[in-house]
Order: sequence, then structure tokens, then C-alpha cells
Amino acid sequence: MSPLLLFLMIGLPLASQAVASILRQRFTRYAQDPMPMTGAETAWRMLQEHGITDVQIVPARGHLTDHYDPTKKTIALSEVVYGHANVSSCAVAAHECGHAVQDATGYPLLGMRSMMVPLLKISNLALPIISIGGAGLMANEGRNTLAYVLLGLLAMPTAFSLITLPVEFDASRRAVRWMESSPATRDSELSGARNALWWAAMTYVVAALGSIAQVLVYARMLLGRRR
Repeated sequence: MSPLLLFLMIGLPLASQAVASILRQRFTRYAQDPMPMTGAETAWRMLQEHGITDVQIVPARGHLTDHYDPTKKTIALSEVVYGHANVSSCAVAAHECGHAVQDATGYPLLGMRSMMVPLLKISNLALPIISIGGAGLMANEGRNTLAYVLLGLLAMPTAFSLITLPVEFDASRRAVRWMESSPATRDSELSGARNALWWAAMTYVVAALGSIAQVLVYARMLLGRRR
């Protein structure tokens, strides 16, 4: 078994579970540290201090379903973030505001990621359809075009994952930088926020590595069949 396939089958699931487990532990830990403002108040204050007045802060159902929607100009904060005043909720809210600041300042990679969303949806819809007949077509040397199309579709989420990495790290950097300048944030709270956001970013790193490995495995299969 190739190392890449071994990573996809064993290494990636273990790494994903480990990172997710540590992330839950960190957020639970730092949720015990109180802050003088809730997640919603943190978001509002950060937006105001950056002169952003056209973004709404709305509650969202679910656990850590927080996100910034550049098309609707909304920051959706989950139930454990919106109305809770602790280090974890403030860190998450500030991170989502980091995306709003990216949007307001024309951060190019955020724009690229947004433009890729429609292509990603097409890729997700087309992949299962093409994969159904892919095995038979791969055996036919005259019909490798479809195999390359499948490889291209698999590469789309990989490209999206790679662009997402700097976008997420930059949003966290903006969040931490703002919290550093806030008189309401102490050094211990800032350390907790950094740690929580770092582990949140690691989930994107694991996802990107898995996506890259998947494309490489399929590319190796394709090239091997052409020999």
C-alpha cells in the first residue's frame, strides 16, 4: 500500500479526530475564562473600530457554526458564541470579524475564495456522477479525457482548501491584533484566544492535507494506467 493511500485511510482520520478533540478541549477550557463582553458585543465593537457599518451580526443555530457571509454582509455567531462572555466566544467573534475586515479592505484571497464557491458547488455535484462510470472508462485508453476531467474536479476542492488556509490564518491574526489593542483583554485571555484560534486553524490544515493526498493518489492511478 502506498504511503499516500495509507495516509488517507489511517493517518488522516486519526489526525482529524485528534485535532477536533484538542479543539473541543481548548474551547471548553477557555469558555471558563470570563470576559467583560459577549461574542456579539465583541463583534460589534471590532466592526465599529474598523469603521465597518454595513455588516449585521446575527445569531445562528448549532455549535460553532459561526461564519461571515460576504454576499449578505452578515456575521453569524453560534449559540455558544453570540450571547456568552468568555475568551472562546470573544476569540471566535473576533475571528469572524477578521473576515469582515478582509472584505472591507479588499483582501485578495478572500475575493478569490468567494469566486471559487460556485465552481466548488459544480464540482461537488459532478463528482459523484462521473465517478459512477469512472472505473469502466479508466480501462479504456481512448477515453482518458473523462478521467482527466475527474482529476480536475477533485483538484477544485484542493485549490479551495489551499486558498482557505491563508484566509483563515489572516483572519485570526487580525482578531488577535485587535484583542491586543483592546483594554478589556488581559495577557492571560489573549494567550487563550491565540491558542484556541490556532487549533481552529489546524482543522483547515488537516483538511487541506487530506485533499492534496486524495488528488495525488488519483493522479498516480491515472498516470499508472497510461503506462
